[in-house]
Amino acid sequence: MSAISRNTFTPAETALFGRVFESGRVVGETEEQKEARASRIIANYMAGITDEAELVELSRKPLGR
Repeated sequence: MSAISRNTFTPAETALFGRVFESGRVVGETEEQKEARASRIIANYMAGITDEAELVELSRKPLGR
C-alpha cells in the first residue's frame, strides 16, 4: 500500500518526520512557518521522497505548485 492511499503513518514514519522536523529547524521561525514546514515534510514524503537528508532540504523550500 502506498503512502498516498493512507491516512495514517507507522511509528517509524512518525519518528522520521520528527527527526526531519528537528533537523530542519530555523532560528526565529514562527508557529505558522513551523506548521508550513511540517506540511511540506509530509507532502514530500507522500510524493515518494523517503531520504531523510532530502526531506530536510526540501522542507526548507516552498512546495512547487
